[in-house]
Amino acid sequence: MKLTRRSLLRAGALMSTLPMPVLISSPGQAAEFVYKYGNQVPANHPMTVFAQKAADRIKEESGGRLEIRVFANNQLGGDTDMLSQLRSGALEFFTISPVILSNLVNASSISGLGFVFPEYETAFKAMDGELGVYVRSEIAKSGLTAMEKIWDSGYRQVTTSTHPVNSAADLKGLKIRVPVTPLWTSMFVGLGAAPTAINFSEVYSALQTKVVDGQETPLVSIQAAKIYEVQKYCSLTNHVWDGYWFTANTRAWERLPKDLQDIAARNFNKAAEEQRTENRRLNDSLKADLEKAGLVFNDPADPKSFRTALTKAGFYAEWRGKFGPAAWTILEKYAGELA
Repeated sequence: MKLTRRSLLRAGALMSTLPMPVLISSPGQAAEFVYKYGNQVPANHPMTVFAQKAADRIKEESGGRLEIRVFANNQLGGDTDMLSQLRSGALEFFTISPVILSNLVNASSISGLGFVFPEYETAFKAMDGELGVYVRSEIAKSGLTAMEKIWDSGYRQVTTSTHPVNSAADLKGLKIRVPVTPLWTSMFVGLGAAPTAINFSEVYSALQTKVVDGQETPLVSIQAAKIYEVQKYCSLTNHVWDGYWFTANTRAWERLPKDLQDIAARNFNKAAEEQRTENRRLNDSLKADLEKAGLVFNDPADPKSFRTALTKAGFYAEWRGKFGPAAWTILEKYAGELA
């Protein structure tokens, strides 16, 4: 077929009337690294919301070179499952409570001792300061890398289906769910309760079927997981401040070029500070919403009784021995003398 100037112009006119094709990215435009991030809280929880914001910023700032896919609400398994995946490298990022992480890194749970941080300012001063540096150095020995800023879970409160908790005496014999960690099992034994370790993904059903009569989590988690549907009372014990370390599998982290590490770390830490602000705002405002949902709130009439009971039970002395003098000395710089 002979191509003439007239036939080429006719073909060009025809092509201009056709719809534009969808452009397919070439292999060079695909992400160099596609990593997974998992957590144990619902999609509407501030931790998931701000983790997704961090992932979006990282993808944008890296020019699409690093893509982080967010899997919330135990899609990849419970806490212990995801920790196992993180260690093996099947999961690259995971936000984990220090007390759950303590099953691997003993020192990590020191921030979860009962009644050591009276308010947020003390907690974050410690975790952004010397205590956080110490804990992250211990985490690093296990093949994991923790970002500099810890995320906020909030102060934990006790809910029950049977009676309000006004003093340590009201915990005596209470069947209460605790996370899978020796520290909080030990704490509630010291308070006279009957703790049962259950993954958070199974808490609602355990309360619904009366495997346990109570549980303890921050208000944000009580609201997000609809714990109010299977509990009647919420006692504002503030017994523990808890957070989440944003951790990476170190081998996966070190595969990232330095510039991508910098982009990721900066955005994870920025998101952590934003999440702290929002999580605290929610915890401070959720009481009214949860009351409307049917929870009956009370402030313990004898808040000092809890720490007194733990001291008498030898709880602080026991854990001082387990954490060692170096860690305990750092903790007491922020919390004051404990034992």
